[in-house]
Amino acid sequence: MSENPPLPFGPDDYTIQAEGLVAQATLAARPPCALCHGTGLRVVVVDGVERAGRCRCQMLPDRVELFNRAGLPARHAGSSFTTFQRRLAGVMPGFQGAYAWVDGYTRGQLNKGLVLYGEVGRGKTHLLVSVVRELIFRHGVPTRFVEFTHLLSDLKEGYERGRSESALLSPLVQVEVLAIDELGKGRNTDWELAVLDELISRRYNAMRTTLATTNYAPGRSTGVREQNLSMPTPQTLADRVGDRVYSRLREMCVFVPVAGEDFRMLDDRKARRGR
Repeated sequence: MSENPPLPFGPDDYTIQAEGLVAQATLAARPPCALCHGTGLRVVVVDGVERAGRCRCQMLPDRVELFNRAGLPARHAGSSFTTFQRRLAGVMPGFQGAYAWVDGYTRGQLNKGLVLYGEVGRGKTHLLVSVVRELIFRHGVPTRFVEFTHLLSDLKEGYERGRSESALLSPLVQVEVLAIDELGKGRNTDWELAVLDELISRRYNAMRTTLATTNYAPGRSTGVREQNLSMPTPQTLADRVGDRVYSRLREMCVFVPVAGEDFRMLDDRKARRGR
């Protein structure tokens, strides 16, 4: 574990719930700060000179605001490292890899990204959301979460309103950490590959940290063309994103496998037993 100063708040000081399409955090009621008396500002004397600044009690409101701008999906409002089903067979290496990555994150330094890969239903998105929550609440890192096909839809809507691709991608390029869910999903058209190439290339050049989940195993292009998106194929991640993007991801990120049983099938079996 990395050495981090204690935070002036805990999980009981805020709640997270689904609101519309996204998860949103709300501050719990608490008495005024004894240091700033609820003003959010403090005056301290340094070397005989009075200096004004924001009180430490404002850390949690700031991080709640960061969380509410992150765009985490409503379905995962309750997803965290604490709620991840660690007792299931085969899941611990993925859990430990994701937790170790966020535990070692250091602001102000160049941090490699993280790609969580594995078959569908293994909890990759749950772990990605857990990482984003920790980045925001523990480290105070501005982070954005996007599902790749939803991003493509938003870009198309933006084009129809006359906005340029560069302007639409700029907020995703500039954010300190970008989390991309379902990397490699989609129709894999030339336009989709071009969008992904621009996004990853610009973040690569800006030395920004990128996170992702994918159903495709790491590996060079095999030349396999996927015909039926609902059926398993031997395609690699490079087949889905192109060799150029894949090469940059290998340089930018740590790849962590997420294995174990299919969580969704387990939930279905539990639901049937409960009838």
